[in-house]
Amino acid sequence: MWMTLLLVVLVLVGAVLLFASTRPDIFRVERSLPIKAPPERIFALLDDFHHWPEWSPWEALDPDMTRTHSGKARGTGAVYEWQGNSKVGHGRMEITHSSASSKLGFKLDFLRPFEAHNTAKFTLQPQGDATLVHWAMSGPAPFISKFVGLVISMDRLVGKDFEVGLANLKAVTESG
Repeated sequence: MWMTLLLVVLVLVGAVLLFASTRPDIFRVERSLPIKAPPERIFALLDDFHHWPEWSPWEALDPDMTRTHSGKARGTGAVYEWQGNSKVGHGRMEITHSSASSKLGFKLDFLRPFEAHNTAKFTLQPQGDATLVHWAMSGPAPFISKFVGLVISMDRLVGKDFEVGLANLKAVTESG
């Protein structure tokens, strides 16, 4: 009887692991929000890492976080590094593409508490008296991410932060 039970458990564990291995090799998280402000005003807050504390959802998680800026002051080549508590960890962002008031791409490297190398981008599209701001992040999904993703997805983990960040960006830009 115990052998049968053990065999069933092993088959179930094997099936779960096999299913996890069939998950996509990349993840993607994205959110959009219309903001009643011109693209230039919004883009100025995105293209200059010095402005990120005004709206970023992660900045408030550690008031004592250490921030370092290097490279260009803004746009392609601007670099922002942070080191903080366990909620924000340690990482680095570098703007890799900046098209005035329309697109911004950056490389996002998390170093602690886990290592991950992703890309993210903002796209701004004028819509009448508003601008649709689209925020997307993607990256590789190694096996452990695929396995954990069976219980909680990256979209569920990071999507809420994107929503908070876009709402903060909206509040800052719409208030003038």
